[in-house]
Amino acid sequence: MNVHLLKCFGAEPGGGNAALVVENDDSGETGRQRFARERNVSACVFIDRQADGGIVLDYFYPHTRSPLCLHATLAASHVLLTAPGAPATLTVTTAMRGQALHLLRSAQGLFIGLAPQPAHAVAIERYVPSELMGQHMHLASPPVIASVGSPKLLLEVADRTTLRALRPNLELIADWSALHKVSGCYAYCRTGEGEYEGRNFNHLDPALEDSATGVAAGALAAHLQQSLRLHQGHLTQQPCLIQVQYSAHEIRVGGMVQRST
Repeated sequence: MNVHLLKCFGAEPGGGNAALVVENDDSGETGRQRFARERNVSACVFIDRQADGGIVLDYFYPHTRSPLCLHATLAASHVLLTAPGAPATLTVTTAMRGQALHLLRSAQGLFIGLAPQPAHAVAIERYVPSELMGQHMHLASPPVIASVGSPKLLLEVADRTTLRALRPNLELIADWSALHKVSGCYAYCRTGEGEYEGRNFNHLDPALEDSATGVAAGALAAHLQQSLRLHQGHLTQQPCLIQVQYSAHEIRVGGMVQRST
């Protein structure tokens, strides 16, 4: 077993959301979940090389297996695309849903290309955002569910002050998400031309708030139909920056990746 620790989407050197990339593991789902729980890093991705040459990525958080995690995919991209003799592009698939991901190394850095996914048709009653956020909400635009492989409920708030002050009802978010097959709630605000800041709520423990959520950045770009730069991690003291390049056929999500010791 080869294990690599990397930090992804950091806004500055040394920062970012940690992920473990694991190669040459054959422990199966139970063993992988135990490994992720024991290491207690925000995400682990296992690289499985198939007999036909295909590569499959299998994602685990400490508490559950996941169909997709883009910061872990970015970490895997670094392992797969920066080794001597590695290709500049590579197509891999995800273990749980067989989703195709296009990994790309370019002069602008590492990016993951993926297609927008159809989101569930969910009727979002007017009171839902206020109940989930635990306070009366004045949203800047109607709530929407969007997805690039892991559906998010997107809630636009007025400004950074409102965003950073949110103290949501995490148990209610978990229950609502499970009921509607949504992967949590992403609150965001516009901070400039093509610039946004966001927070992801998908854990029962406030201390586990995500510092960078690539699937939410991709979903937001798909919803807005534009390229963007998304800042996250202010409250976790791990500032992150996710860059998204939008086109109608493919959304590319990328950012800084660094090996960690």
